[in-house]
Amino acid sequence: MDARIGMGGSLTGVDLRAEIDRLRKERNAVILAHYYQEPALQDIADFVGDSLDLSRKAQATDADVIAFCGVRFMAETAKILSPDKIVVLPDMAAGCSLEDSCPPEQFAAFRAAHPDHIALTYINCSAEVKGLSDVIVTSSSAEAILAKIPPEQKIIFGPDRNLGGYLARKTGRDLLLWPGVCIVHEAFSETELLKLKAQHPGAPIAAHPECPAVILDHADYVGSTRGILEYAQAMPGDTLIVATEPHIIHQMEKAMPAKRFIGAPGADGNCNCNICPYMALNTMEKLYLALRDLTPRIEIDEDLRLRAKKSLDAMLAMASSTVGQGDLGPAKPAAAVTGD
Repeated sequence: MDARIGMGGSLTGVDLRAEIDRLRKERNAVILAHYYQEPALQDIADFVGDSLDLSRKAQATDADVIAFCGVRFMAETAKILSPDKIVVLPDMAAGCSLEDSCPPEQFAAFRAAHPDHIALTYINCSAEVKGLSDVIVTSSSAEAILAKIPPEQKIIFGPDRNLGGYLARKTGRDLLLWPGVCIVHEAFSETELLKLKAQHPGAPIAAHPECPAVILDHADYVGSTRGILEYAQAMPGDTLIVATEPHIIHQMEKAMPAKRFIGAPGADGNCNCNICPYMALNTMEKLYLALRDLTPRIEIDEDLRLRAKKSLDAMLAMASSTVGQGDLGPAKPAAAVTGD
């Protein structure tokens, strides 16, 4: 457990939910949580959403403190958009494999080598990479934003090669892809997915576009976390196979208790191997301490913040027409997806 717990005495016997509620009021704090957080954090949050939803909420809040239950790039985004707010992250070690795959100095060199390209960059990146980008996108806004860029304009897309590849196949755009991947979505096994599909004939598969093409080829629906939730609500059947981080199933089960949701498996046949290890670092105990001590706190140099804000502002402006559209659309048939 976090070393700070011992500094303030044991938390044994502390009613964490009640104490978090008390501190939320005292601090005039808002708690934001991503769908990939553990159920207890989702349930105590003021707002649960995907990256685009959370970005908008962070920009609009009138709270003095934003407690961000997610990963570091999400909390950084909140600070970039709301510099006058105190932004705390329960565990500063909650990073992202996509962010790690795209070091700013390497991305800067890549951009310099392709001066005729603009950088359309997935939000799963550092503030430094956002500052090197032209437009940030999320999985729920990427296709709509891409459609607003002239077809003759050359584009770098990073850091997720799977999302970029899916967009390229779906839209026919020629994207120069950065070779990053999400370790969670890369862990899904096509073999085990087909076994699971055989056990549940007729059950559709909903997949996040961070999955590799061999998984997306079998999907009945491809979309963001919010889009997958909306698909689950609209689908006529009662069983859905879910190929994304399995904590999203908590929201599905709350909203649709009569339906059955099954996490897509990894190579060991178990969906729990696909739990995000970074998201899992945040806990109720750490959220309580973050609100109590107002640390770990996100701080960003003002020059960097302004550079990063330009690409985020471009996203929010260009995505404004996509409110309520949480998806990248129905998946193409496998042959169409794989053929270039």
